[in-house]
Amino acid sequence: MNVLYVNHTAEVSGGERSLLGLLVSLPSSVRPLVATPPGALLDRVRELGISTTEIRGTAGSLRLHPLHTPLALGEMSLAARAVHRASAGHQADIVHANSIRAGVVLGLARVAPAARVVHVRDCLPPGLVTSATMRLIAATATTVVANSRYTADSVAAAAPGARLTVVHNPVDLAHFDPAQLDRSAARARLGEPAAGRLLLGVVAQLSPWKGQDTAIEALRLVCEQGLDAHLLLIGSAKFVARATRFDNEAYVRRLRALVADAGLEARVSWLGEREDVPELVRALDILLLPSQEEPFGRALIEAMALEVPVLATNVGGPVEILRDGCEGRLLAPGDPVAWAAAIRALAERPEEARAMGRAGRRRAERDFSLEHHVQAILDVYERAHA
Repeated sequence: MNVLYVNHTAEVSGGERSLLGLLVSLPSSVRPLVATPPGALLDRVRELGISTTEIRGTAGSLRLHPLHTPLALGEMSLAARAVHRASAGHQADIVHANSIRAGVVLGLARVAPAARVVHVRDCLPPGLVTSATMRLIAATATTVVANSRYTADSVAAAAPGARLTVVHNPVDLAHFDPAQLDRSAARARLGEPAAGRLLLGVVAQLSPWKGQDTAIEALRLVCEQGLDAHLLLIGSAKFVARATRFDNEAYVRRLRALVADAGLEARVSWLGEREDVPELVRALDILLLPSQEEPFGRALIEAMALEVPVLATNVGGPVEILRDGCEGRLLAPGDPVAWAAAIRALAERPEEARAMGRAGRRRAERDFSLEHHVQAILDVYERAHA
């Protein structure tokens, strides 16, 4: 089976990491070709020895703008032509778009007789552009894959006719393996003793919807209450083009001001993009996922795989991933008082926190393995190609 994978951006974020995991795990019966703009993702795919072709990228926001909208449509049209050529040259049986924007590109491309699979990993805000975007995808896709039931519901609300299936994102259990990553050594690399201050962490791009401000406010509260805690912010303001939905650079400035105003400079580490995420997460006492909403929550299953207890937003995919009080806690976003109370409760009951971590590993092994994900995607291909 020949499969063409289409990605709209060169940046490597959660969706791209899931794609890379899929690519390295495909059986020999699948012959992949990846179409993506020049940059980090293209380089990573080539390092894997997988064939690539370059297409035009787009950072355009899916909202109306007199300048950005025509530019984004032009970029997508150019990408669609390249996808058409790549599909024909690869004799693709399946074209798999790895994002909503890639799904729009695929909707504009002529790839018959290939089946079209569009992977939706985000929930767009309600509006005319969202409705038009999802209706285009629903009308042109053979199958729409959503990364959670929450995401699937958002697609169905905008495009009731979409042919939907849910496939949760995976975690590489061998890469995120607590037996292979010594926690004391991981903490030592951060200058932390094995049993010292409470290490909290957020692994996410720096963007308003990811809720790092809630984590900072919760840190301030627990420190004021006498807890010796430190927060690692792992990630960067990855999407900074003027056409993107959020002003992420302004958000980072606001976060830094929040830290300074609270006198927390010595208690917050800005680690940026890192390749040693498994080691950093293994060092944590608690992972925080305080997003305003979270379509899935990749950092959540990575922490669970490493036996790290988690506190996560109760809006979106995390509700499908963990059971409140078992693998972690589900909390309302934007309520730092509640998050501080949950942090303090786990800090005061370390045995309960360790039990949550062990339960998280068991859940990750049972439901979120890479092997399980690959088989689910192959089943989608078989049904789409039938």
